[in-house]
Amino acid sequence: MDFALNADQQAIVENVAQLCAGFDLDYWRKRDSDGGFPHDFHAAIARAGYLGIAMPTQYGGAGLGITEAVLVVQAIAESGAGLSGASAVHMNIFGLHPVVVFGTPEQQARWLPPVIRGEHKACFGVTEPNTGLNTLKLATRAVRDGDHYVVTGHKIWISTAQVAHKILLLARTTPIEALTRPTDGLTLFYTDLDRSRVEIREIEKLGRACVDSNQLFLDGLRIPVADRIGEEGSGFGYILHGFNPERMLIAAEAVGLGRAALRLAAKYANERIVFERPIGKNQAIQHPLAQRWMELEAANLMILKAAWLYDRDQPCAAEANAAKYLAGEAGYRACETAVMTHGGMGYAKDFHVERLLRESLIPRIAPVSREMIMSFIAEKVLALPRSY
Repeated sequence: MDFALNADQQAIVENVAQLCAGFDLDYWRKRDSDGGFPHDFHAAIARAGYLGIAMPTQYGGAGLGITEAVLVVQAIAESGAGLSGASAVHMNIFGLHPVVVFGTPEQQARWLPPVIRGEHKACFGVTEPNTGLNTLKLATRAVRDGDHYVVTGHKIWISTAQVAHKILLLARTTPIEALTRPTDGLTLFYTDLDRSRVEIREIEKLGRACVDSNQLFLDGLRIPVADRIGEEGSGFGYILHGFNPERMLIAAEAVGLGRAALRLAAKYANERIVFERPIGKNQAIQHPLAQRWMELEAANLMILKAAWLYDRDQPCAAEANAAKYLAGEAGYRACETAVMTHGGMGYAKDFHVERLLRESLIPRIAPVSREMIMSFIAEKVLALPRSY
């Protein structure tokens, strides 16, 4: 059992860290204060080839696995960019996986290269305000009209829609009451985000101001049949192939975020002198930081196990969900401890840890709640009766 990164993987981590050094803590503090998508950072990641890290080589990708994608987003978050930096590229790294797996060669050739080159940005249109995590109850409707579908509905918490060119959209093509299986009747599209037919309203939120979150109101959006992925009515099965990688990536970002906070806290504890001694000499400061390191490293092992299983086409849903839960909790606790280590200065923006703490709530909430993960593990791993 080998726990070491291979030479190529280590080179990826080092290269991403070097790239991110050009976008320091003050850069991300300003982005958090001013808002506005970090286009220069996104472009730098694209130029380095990392948007296509897990996409096929024939379309300009690196052809590597989710393990390598995990390492990329973790290194971005760990640099101090946090969720602001990772979320700017997150969707474009993993989101088109259904196209990679189920898209036709023509669709792949048409859609993947512009994303890999950073020319197109994509958003992910699944969540709806009245369904939450109950994806099978989605109400956004796509009605066939000749060689198009006409889509009407409402989506929420759609990241990067303010700057996106494309949307990966899940919509209902058959009313649920007409189905015998609730998993049928949903269809997946990848299409232009036509702003003449989609009203986009940004949601003001606690953190990660430079990566927008939005409500989308779709009113007669026309989607060519050629922009449908796979068969009509099979979209739920297609979208599931992206769920586990998404959990792994957000988990890796949480660990990276926690490591960034821990690094800042340890530095401050070594430099802050009170009663003629660095506060880091006190066990009341040392022990919580040591615990946070252990929690982050344990969570990271589950992430790597989940990614290892996924890249070998082995079942990994339990591990992916466990990784997301463990990393979300560990990242949050590390950021909280970093603020408390700084004392009053932890509340000041100049020391950066307050931003990391605000961002650390995201991996605890999205893309699936802690409670749903525990219910999943109870049912699927421990064979307990379904509770919802």
